[in-house]
Amino acid sequence: MVEPTTSLDARYSGEGATATRWSDAVAALTRAELFWLSTVRPDGRPHVTPLLAVWLGDTLYFCTGGDERKAVNLAANPECVLTTGANALREGLDIVVEGTATVASDHDLLQRVADTYEAKYGSEWHFEVEDGRFRGDAPTPALVFEVRPKVAFGFGKGEYSQTRWRF
Repeated sequence: MVEPTTSLDARYSGEGATATRWSDAVAALTRAELFWLSTVRPDGRPHVTPLLAVWLGDTLYFCTGGDERKAVNLAANPECVLTTGANALREGLDIVVEGTATVASDHDLLQRVADTYEAKYGSEWHFEVEDGRFRGDAPTPALVFEVRPKVAFGFGKGEYSQTRWRF
């Protein structure tokens, strides 16, 4: 696991708050069921959509059809943000991961990602790896994107803390 530089932003943290450990963020990323992907359309307008993602190694992975809006956006501008967390004001940890999405195509890596999807989300999310893509129930194979964090933020609620991790 890559250990980032960790800092607490006191401006947005409660008195006595401490920085969230990266290992706690990784645990939250690993167990999170739903993520929100933010991309930019070719004309500059924002696009946000919910999706499933898995954390494997030091990378987030998600899949989508090559003609879907998010894939078209990423082809034009691969910079993106993935967010996840608890929809509650006074408890939980929200995480924001900024990075560059690239298409993963290595067969062995994709098999590990597919196995991680199925282990996390169940047999409904079983994928076969075929020609550098995921083949599932959809009529066309899906691209698999990987996002390694460049910077990430953790927003602890309750004691209110804002942690920044730089990679």
